[in-house]
Amino acid sequence: MNRFLGVFKYLHIHPLLWVVIAIGVMTAHFYEICLLFLIILIHELGHAIAAAFFSWRIKKISLLPFGGVAEMDEHGNRPLLEEAIVIISGPLQHIWLLGLGVLLWQGGIFTDSLYQTFTQYNFMIFFFNLLPIWPLDGGKLMFLLFSLKNSFPKSHKFTLYLSMLGVSLFLLIVIIMMPTNLNAWIIISFLLFSIFYEWKQRRFLFMRFLLERYYGKTNNFRKLLPLEVQEEDQLLDVFERFHRGCKHPIIVKSKGEDNAIFDENELLHVYFKEKNVTAKIKDLMAVL
Repeated sequence: MNRFLGVFKYLHIHPLLWVVIAIGVMTAHFYEICLLFLIILIHELGHAIAAAFFSWRIKKISLLPFGGVAEMDEHGNRPLLEEAIVIISGPLQHIWLLGLGVLLWQGGIFTDSLYQTFTQYNFMIFFFNLLPIWPLDGGKLMFLLFSLKNSFPKSHKFTLYLSMLGVSLFLLIVIIMMPTNLNAWIIISFLLFSIFYEWKQRRFLFMRFLLERYYGKTNNFRKLLPLEVQEEDQLLDVFERFHRGCKHPIIVKSKGEDNAIFDENELLHVYFKEKNVTAKIKDLMAVL
């Protein structure tokens, strides 16, 4: 219980959120705004509590003027099922929240208007977060689905490409149906910035993924996936074929026959510990 309650220490409220609340007071929408951010907070706590259950490293739970985000200090080496549970634990909160809304309405605590607002907010946040756009929950689930069959960097790129397509469609809808909606433009700006930032950081994130594998912070591999390589292949080219959740024996092919077999950590050791970032497979065969 203490571990779950401890997630509150990661809570960070953006200063501009208080400005939004103040505007709500001045425009007589205080209760609606408080309800909205309470729902967002519970959604993000759902992620954080699930992450704490699996002993993930939580960086921060942020409440922003236009939403919220639970940031984890994990880099793609947790079991895919475990990560899926953490992702869907946010949207699942809206199911019991809808039931709670009915009870509060029937008990006379919620007025008809407040109950309708509460219900609309829950549906809005639930469906919006499941859009296949990074960094929304739907985008993260899309990353996991790609990871079932593709390497880490390829899955990451596919996710960002489709996220960009999703934002473009969202932008088109906003231009046609609600061009003056300031909130929609703020959300689009946030999504575009997040995708652009993730793209700029993709090599760094890939290196963090490899470093965690090298230092043995995970042993939860779902299967062995041998990789057949050639002597002239560079280490980085081999690493770019690594899959999440898979352990990779490296099989060196020469003239159509198996010439050597390496453990993936032998390659990672040469790359990170010996800092031989331009090494080829044949260089390892000469010394290992």
